[in-house]
Amino acid sequence: MNHIPVASYARTSQDTPQRDARGVRHQHRINERTAREHGCVVVATYTDNARNATKDDRERPGFDHLLADLHRGHAFAAGPLRGVVAVADDRLYRRPDDFIRFMAALTSVPGRVYVDRGGLRDPYTKSGLLRGAECLQGAVAEGEVRSRRVRDWHWSRAMDGLPHSGPRPFGWLEDRQTLHPVESELVRKAIEDRIGGCSMGQVAREWAALGVTGTRGGRPNPQTVTQIITAPRVCGFRANRGDLLIDPGTKRPLVGAWQAIVTAEQWSAVCATFSAGSLYMHRGPLSPRLTDRKAGPKYLAAGFLRCGAEQADGARCGQLMGGGKGASRRSPYNYICASGRGCGRCAISGPLVEEAIERLLFRAGVPGRVRLPESIRLRWESGEMGFEEKRKVIASVFTHFVIKPGRKGCGTWGHSRVVPVWKWADRIGTAEPAA
Repeated sequence: MNHIPVASYARTSQDTPQRDARGVRHQHRINERTAREHGCVVVATYTDNARNATKDDRERPGFDHLLADLHRGHAFAAGPLRGVVAVADDRLYRRPDDFIRFMAALTSVPGRVYVDRGGLRDPYTKSGLLRGAECLQGAVAEGEVRSRRVRDWHWSRAMDGLPHSGPRPFGWLEDRQTLHPVESELVRKAIEDRIGGCSMGQVAREWAALGVTGTRGGRPNPQTVTQIITAPRVCGFRANRGDLLIDPGTKRPLVGAWQAIVTAEQWSAVCATFSAGSLYMHRGPLSPRLTDRKAGPKYLAAGFLRCGAEQADGARCGQLMGGGKGASRRSPYNYICASGRGCGRCAISGPLVEEAIERLLFRAGVPGRVRLPESIRLRWESGEMGFEEKRKVIASVFTHFVIKPGRKGCGTWGHSRVVPVWKWADRIGTAEPAA
């Protein structure tokens, strides 16, 4: 008996507290059993652990990779794909856009099947489409109800003056009410220094020199310090979704049930030293933006590059390299490992990095390490493909790139400085530079 080769997809919105990806492992196990029961065999797995599928700004690299392989007709080393198995439709899609993308990819070749615990489904028939649409409608309604409940829960907590949920805020102990003896003094001094004319870069460097880290382990930088000192919680005020809450009785800002670090006058004074777009109230969690434009990366490879310079102890720096303006016509912008956060000893031309990435994706005249559809290459090279779509293509193929330091005084460009770390290295071999 010939079994139908299918792809197994698993997704969870949140991981377990132990960060062991238990939920997606269980889904794949169920998918394998479901596939066997209906004459199929799982030949490739695609996973999005702790990835939300309701919001349109959440990336799902496993889902994107699955769609690319369905359009291509096969998974790298696994061979042809003739269907998909999932424990439920809402694991694959919870938004109309994702439903359309999935159905277009699944039915791009005749004879495909979709399998869930209810059995085989023919995605080409009207009944198959209607069943998928019904599941989508239920998922959308469930998502809206859940989002409304969460928003109401946070608002009710805020009106009671209770602290924010989630990780403890910098400056307070784990109870979120008692001041942290060291961190609160750092915040107080930073506010006083800023009102006195100090720059945020200087404050961040002072904190870094003291070995200060955020409550999630991050190193201080001007942006995070700005967010900390302009948050209304520093003077005891409570905010929700970017707005100060007003006490119905006093008609004044609602005061929370935690100790304040500074006075309301000091908080207002320090906020007045920043432009509105820098303030916590416009950049903090769930706060509305000043414009309809979402903040995002400015350069194509931003977020993908890691510094490969060797440090004194022999370890690689590994710091994210950010983009910045260059001084030459050939390199109008560069990617740099900034000192303070990283070693500061590695920089590389922005356009030439992106040229190396393009060479890795589409090797001239020969099949590349990854077999992307010809339509993607044509759209990329013709300029038809947009910035965000290009970044999604890169994210579907690579985890990141390690940038080797250049040689001092060497003016020639070597693509070998860009070393890719392939997302599916177990299927396509070891990493190699852009030759």
